[in-house]
Amino acid sequence: GTGMVKDGKKKTEQPVTRIATINIHKRIFGIKFKKRAPRAVTEIKKFAEQMMRTEDVRIDQGLNKFMWSKGIRNVPYRVRVRLSKKRQENEEESNKFYTLVTHEPVDGSYKGLQTVTVAE
Repeated sequence: GTGMVKDGKKKTEQPVTRIATINIHKRIFGIKFKKRAPRAVTEIKKFAEQMMRTEDVRIDQGLNKFMWSKGIRNVPYRVRVRLSKKRQENEEESNKFYTLVTHEPVDGSYKGLQTVTVAE
C-alpha cells in the first residue's frame, strides 16, 4: 500500500517539498560500469516519480554534477535530495505538476537522516 491515502478519498494535489535520502548503491547493484552514473540519474527520477506522484521530473544540474562527480562508474552510495513538487507555469499541460529534484549536500554521515516535509 502507499500509506498515504486515508478513507480512499484523494486529496487535491498540493505543491509540497520533501527532503529525502536515496540509497543509490542498492539501485545500481549489478549494473555494468559504463551505465552506472546514467542509471543512477534515471533511478533518482524514478524515485521522485513514486514519491511525489508526478510524471514530469526534472533533475537539477548540480545534482547531476554530483552524481557524475566520481566518474561514470564510482557513483556515490547515497544522495540527499530536495524534491519540490511545483505547478506548471503554462496551464495547457494535462499534468499540472512537475517535481524539481535538487541536491542537498551532506557533510559526513547520512546516518539518522529522516525524510522531512518542508513547510513552504
